Amino acid sequence: MSENESDADADAQSESEDVSVESLSERLDAIAEDLETAETEADLDDVESDLDAVAADLEDADLPEPEDDDEEDPAAELESRVSDLRDDLEDARGPYAEEVVENIEEAKSTVADTRWTETGEPEVVDAVEAFLATDELDVDATVADIDDAADALGDAIDAVEALALDPDDDAATIEALLEASETLLSGLDEAEEWDDLSVREQLDFHGFYDVLDHRKDYPPEWHAIKVFEREMQAEKILIGLDMFESDFMQEHCMESLERLGPEEAIEPMMNLAQRRDKQAISVLGKIGSEEPVEMLLDYVDADSDPALQKVTFKALGEIGSEEAVQPLANKLAVENEIIRSRAARALGLIGDTRAVEPLADVLEDDEDDTVRASAAWALNQIGTERALDAVAAYGDDRSFLVQDEAEKAAVVEEEPETAA
Repeated sequence: MSENESDADADAQSESEDVSVESLSERLDAIAEDLETAETEADLDDVESDLDAVAADLEDADLPEPEDDDEEDPAAELESRVSDLRDDLEDARGPYAEEVVENIEEAKSTVADTRWTETGEPEVVDAVEAFLATDELDVDATVADIDDAADALGDAIDAVEALALDPDDDAATIEALLEASETLLSGLDEAEEWDDLSVREQLDFHGFYDVLDHRKDYPPEWHAIKVFEREMQAEKILIGLDMFESDFMQEHCMESLERLGPEEAIEPMMNLAQRRDKQAISVLGKIGSEEPVEMLLDYVDADSDPALQKVTFKALGEIGSEEAVQPLANKLAVENEIIRSRAARALGLIGDTRAVEPLADVLEDDEDDTVRASAAWALNQIGTERALDAVAAYGDDRSFLVQDEAEKAAVVEEEPETAA
């Protein structure tokens, strides 16, 4: 071993011997006194540095183990003192202008993002005005409504940052602003939000009970949904769908929307359809907008969920999107005969002539007569001369359903001659 290595080992051993329970305890006593007398952030930084040094020495120290279970572990006791001093140090720091800004930012977000009741709005305005009246805050703003309140709080943030407050020199100002901002948050917390109302109160606000007459459907909200459907007030039904907590009422809302097919329901139904809600997909089909087509095409190949495929095929057929023709035509060759049949019918609903040939092939070659009948029906729906010719040739088919479609095609082909 070299002489330098020997000296280093000797120093390390000496330092280890100096680190004892008594020495560490004395150092912590001194740190506690320094923390008590600290007046500036710099003083607190020094205390933190000393505390870090003690914590490091404590971690490396080889302190005696307790001789029995009832005896206090000196290392654990010292670690507890270090932890307590760190908490005291944190409490001694600040206050900081950044804390004030964070509180105002939280308040601004709450004001802007919360739906307030008619009672809650003036309560919010009062809370913000009281905060803006703080002597240490120089903001000139008129707060007449929620938008004004949010804007004024944004101005307050700018004003606090512009003050460039020092935690030592401006401690009193920061403390006053911090207290005012915490009072603001408390005031907003007490203001009445829309979510504070019961479901019945929210429904009453939207006029659900104004439409009730002598009929006694139970629950009464069900009758209201019937009235809104009759009056084609889809927005009211969507409000109910969003608020009702029972599956029973939500089901009735969805059924009404499916019968109405309102464009107002596109976005909420797409949100549900993204979670593979089959009834929402049905509603989208009834609406007929092409907006959800791209999303629905993702479900065409959901072979592990045939029920999802069936409702998707029908919706795509009702929408009539040309984009769906090839993906649906591809499903005419799958193993599941129910899926083949639904794909054929969806192609018939779309009515695109590109489907004539693959449907004619199914009518000729498929082993399942139900699938063949669906292909024949689809060709009749497309209705071009080529499509009708492909069906009319099966007047003597083994399947009655196919024969029936063939007869329909023949009648349609004969109509122009009859009219002439």
